[in-house]
Amino acid sequence: MHFPFKTLMVQGTTSDAGKTTVVAALCRLLKRNGVSVVPFKPQNMALNSAVTADGGEIGRAQALQAQAAGIAPHTDMNPVLLKPSSDIGAQVIIHGKVRAEMNARDYHQYKTVAMAAVLESHARLAAQYDVVIVEGAGSPAEINLRDRDIANMGFAEAVDCPVVIVADIDRGGVFAHLVGTLSCLSESERARVIGFVINRFRGDIKLLEPGLDWLEAQTGKPVLAVLPYLHGLFLDAEDAVQPTQEHRGAFRVVVPSLPRMSNHTDFDALRAHPDVDLQFIREGHAIPPADLIVLPGSKNTRGDLAWLRAQGWPQRIAHHLRYGGKVIGICGGFQMLGQSVGDPLGVEGVPGDSPGLGLLDMTTAMSQVKRLQQVQGNCLFADAPVAGYEIHMGVSSGEALAQPAFEIDGRPEGAMSPDSQVLGTYLHGVFDTPGACSALLRWAGLGSDRSVDLGALREASLERLADATTPLLEALLPNK
Repeated sequence: MHFPFKTLMVQGTTSDAGKTTVVAALCRLLKRNGVSVVPFKPQNMALNSAVTADGGEIGRAQALQAQAAGIAPHTDMNPVLLKPSSDIGAQVIIHGKVRAEMNARDYHQYKTVAMAAVLESHARLAAQYDVVIVEGAGSPAEINLRDRDIANMGFAEAVDCPVVIVADIDRGGVFAHLVGTLSCLSESERARVIGFVINRFRGDIKLLEPGLDWLEAQTGKPVLAVLPYLHGLFLDAEDAVQPTQEHRGAFRVVVPSLPRMSNHTDFDALRAHPDVDLQFIREGHAIPPADLIVLPGSKNTRGDLAWLRAQGWPQRIAHHLRYGGKVIGICGGFQMLGQSVGDPLGVEGVPGDSPGLGLLDMTTAMSQVKRLQQVQGNCLFADAPVAGYEIHMGVSSGEALAQPAFEIDGRPEGAMSPDSQVLGTYLHGVFDTPGACSALLRWAGLGSDRSVDLGALREASLERLADATTPLLEALLPNK
């Protein structure tokens, strides 16, 4: 197959318009046709991240797109990653490594340095692969962010690549979104838009056609494809918490939806499990009875601890344990289970020390060194393998660690309370390995041996997504 573009960029009218899935679908379609393809996102702002084989950190969506392309994730695929730690500040990660903690204004000035990293990574990928499929961020119509833009049209102009704009028809206003976005662009930026994609359509396409004709006449740009709404996809989310699964199993798992929750993709396997009823509990909502409470990762552990207290979680967890329930803490959630969390250097916010939930005999001190590692090993509470990845900046110590939950790469990892009701671990993706997922759920009280192969579900979803996106690939090929 001859694909006519060395670099093609997919931008969206809004966040969550479908950029990530369109890029993943194009990567899978090109791979199917023997094209050497790589995904790329110049700048990503997300709390869901993945650890790469070269020991760096990138947005989890780019790891998914790499899987679609049939290649290993690499830090060049997402050279700039911003991980928000507050409403106005974020950890800045360049080429997979933490560079600084910056507020929005300081980062805006830093963008010239970030752009150099972006162009360096793009050049390396373009030299290694036949095609680079680029994902934009947010919307190119955000006028206040146009100056020094590296995420959307600023990048497209710098490398002189064509752009496809995606809009989500399911949320309404699709024609206004597309026409309005185009009107906010400069003349040179509009010229590089080669067409539109309308995403998540359901209904009678005949009823949509008058609108498509109007859109093409109004803008002079073709609608390259109308993509269907696909139910039941299991794909890693870039940031937003995915809706609770449609089925309801009998085993109840609740997760506090922390303000700075990170890597909530840890729960994708539970969302897909036929015996599990998984619920994320948002601010102000009643905490329902549960068989298992899981405290997720956090980008601001002390801040999210304060939120848990304000929402009444410590009392609810104590009641839950008193009646035989189980608790798991993952990464930041693991740190919360201890006696205290200290941040003397202000790594995640204002320096200080916060009391933990007191469920494990350990303390945690934040450090400026981030641990990034892919790991594998075995459960110590069951005969089952486990694999995952570590992304954390804290160091925990104390008697609780003398009773680990796992053996990872020949070393003890995590902790189990003396009464075996509380388990903590730094491993993200701990439920992704079918054996470990089944073992953890059995430990928590589930009397079923059924398991979920999340990797197989993800592969099947990528194939479905690619099949549905075939019309877009055909529209992009020559003589189409």
